[in-house]
Amino acid sequence: MSTSTTELGLTETTLLRFATAGSVDDGKSTLVGRLLHDSKSVLTDQLEAVERASASRGQDAPDLALLTDGLRAEREQGITIDVAYRYFATPRRRFILADTPGHVQYTRNMVTGASTAELTVVLVDARNGVVEQTRRHAAIAALLRVPHVVLAVNKMDLVGYQEAIFAGIAEEFTAYATELGVPEITAIPISALVGDNVVEPSANMDWYGGPTVLEHLETVPVSHDLAHCHARLPVQYVIRPQTADHPDYRGYAGQIAAGTFHVGEPVTVLPSGRTTTISGIDLLGDPVDTAWTTQSVTILLADDIDVSRGDLIVPTKDAPATTQDVEATVCHVADQPLTVGHRVLLKHGTRTVKAVVKDIPSRLTLDDLSLHPHPGQLVANDIGRVKIRTAEPLPVDSYADSRRTGSFILIDPADGTTLTAGMVGESFASPEPVKDETEDDGWDF
Repeated sequence: MSTSTTELGLTETTLLRFATAGSVDDGKSTLVGRLLHDSKSVLTDQLEAVERASASRGQDAPDLALLTDGLRAEREQGITIDVAYRYFATPRRRFILADTPGHVQYTRNMVTGASTAELTVVLVDARNGVVEQTRRHAAIAALLRVPHVVLAVNKMDLVGYQEAIFAGIAEEFTAYATELGVPEITAIPISALVGDNVVEPSANMDWYGGPTVLEHLETVPVSHDLAHCHARLPVQYVIRPQTADHPDYRGYAGQIAAGTFHVGEPVTVLPSGRTTTISGIDLLGDPVDTAWTTQSVTILLADDIDVSRGDLIVPTKDAPATTQDVEATVCHVADQPLTVGHRVLLKHGTRTVKAVVKDIPSRLTLDDLSLHPHPGQLVANDIGRVKIRTAEPLPVDSYADSRRTGSFILIDPADGTTLTAGMVGESFASPEPVKDETEDDGWDF
């Protein structure tokens, strides 16, 4: 039974962020191109450029994948290397999509594309079924707490539009993703090349009575209401004009990560723990009484206390604990391994501190979701658990409570390379606590 957009409370201004993922040649870019083309979201000059590029490669019909594969190397090789962002809209909803690569070596880019997504479309070639990269993408979607996952079983035209093949793949993937903790999975049989069930229903699969991909994207319920979450403002910049008009002005600027702030509200500055009250809030140069999530504001405090970039302003009644021991699930994205004892920089919000990898309790095995204990290191694209000791206390939330203040990245202090993306707290594959047999007294902080 279908649900109308009115019943779901959707409006023309509703925004959905979604990402596509899948193995090489599963048709991600073709699906995105088909969505853009069939929803009439492609400008004439863009389509003409694709037609010329396709003709130069000897193709009779436009290769819609070229609408997203923008890098020269991508067009030459026929693959996706970088994350391609596209913006389009229908009368029912606006969309920001991230077309992510399928190659194992570029899995790190899926972490980037899906980190802010409310929905992930995982493509599977109907001829190949669920493969290791499919499992990896499902694991990353679960790890990043993406609330909606669409399984798009593509290239159904190449398997004779057989219902049994679709049903088998859908059953295997759903069982795997459910075990990971993915809350909602919708399976749709499609052919991105010819357009079956992408924007228009397919005449070749009358056995399927569900939504098309676009219909599901338009009607899936998403919530952007973060105003009731834990209020958090990472300080990005301290504003002190020291002019004749503003001789004593001292404001703390940043984008509200979550929640709502009010003038007169008692707040705590972390990690110092100093308390005061909000004496004013400036938004776009004008004073306001209230500010909420995603707004960029300047907060003025009643007391002259030490606040600098990297500090976190939070309501006193809802302040997170600070800690120097961070336990998290991570996806390692760098070519160089992450090892026990590795000295890194940890960037949390606007704050960057020195840290050491104290332990790697486990690495996730994607085939059966078992945990390989104490692997000693994580290599590129590995998912595992880590324990990190930081040089300074950090006010971290659980990633399950806040995707913004519960996440961090590890950086190589030598060259600034991003090593690892981390999610604080428990995950779909939380290992049993590992007791350290010996105390490591080698910390220098």
